[in-house]
Amino acid sequence: MPRAIWTGSISFGLVTIPVGLYSATDDHAIHFHQLERGTGDRIRNRRVNERTQREVDYADIVKGRDLGDGEYVVVEPEELDAIAPGRSRSLDIDGFVDLDEIDPVYFQRTYWLAPGGEASRKPYQLLVAALEKLNRVGIATFIMRGREHLAAIRADRGHLALDTLHFADEIRQPPGESGERAGTRGKELDMALSLIESMSGPWRPGDHHDTYRERVERLIEDKRAGREVVAEAEPAEATPMSDLLDALERSVSARRGTPDLDSASKAQLTDMARELGVKGRSKMTRIELRRAVEQATEGQGRKAS
Repeated sequence: MPRAIWTGSISFGLVTIPVGLYSATDDHAIHFHQLERGTGDRIRNRRVNERTQREVDYADIVKGRDLGDGEYVVVEPEELDAIAPGRSRSLDIDGFVDLDEIDPVYFQRTYWLAPGGEASRKPYQLLVAALEKLNRVGIATFIMRGREHLAAIRADRGHLALDTLHFADEIRQPPGESGERAGTRGKELDMALSLIESMSGPWRPGDHHDTYRERVERLIEDKRAGREVVAEAEPAEATPMSDLLDALERSVSARRGTPDLDSASKAQLTDMARELGVKGRSKMTRIELRRAVEQATEGQGRKAS
């Protein structure tokens, strides 16, 4: 079992449940080292005293709040602990709300909560069952890595999940001024609705993966093997407002002539791709095949019109 990144207790009312916090996601991004161009020498970052230019040990570094004009207030770790004794080990639930009431813009990152021991399993599962039945989430605060977090604790497939949330003053307003919406009536809206309906289907997380990471890996392998690097096609240009209705109509027509790609198997999509002359189909995933078939069908629709 992975190591907990935080341990403490969920507290609500007079109930306290010891738990451990675990990351719910993995970072699969490709990470690069920094090298000096021409030499290939590794570049490393060091903690250096700005005045003396000498390297400083990590243990000798403290936090300082910049007050301006070169003046700082230095804060020691034990001073931060002293102003909130015990808070770094407590998940205090202030209340419960309906999950659907939380705007997605507030969500930051998801973690798993696991029972802190055998004695914690029964109250842990009791909280899971109650949250599932009521479709409620517990709104809590806790301190981790030197800062307070707002969190939503919810039931997820028989477990407790914790989503860190933004505080209200961290949410920015949408850019631009609100006003009367343009282009939201008449035939254009009808065509947009038809296009969205034709492209709608069930949410299948497994259909989506990081294609950019795969391209980076392919680029690295091609350069290592001395092969020519092939550039991808440029993104499509923005649709001019004068062509919007025509683009919507052609998109809907192409979709109406497209088989049900959402329910098609990978083998069926491969056969469709073969008939449409899609290149590289044998190396594509199901979602890539689906997109390729869709694009090829739309391309044929444009030619026909």
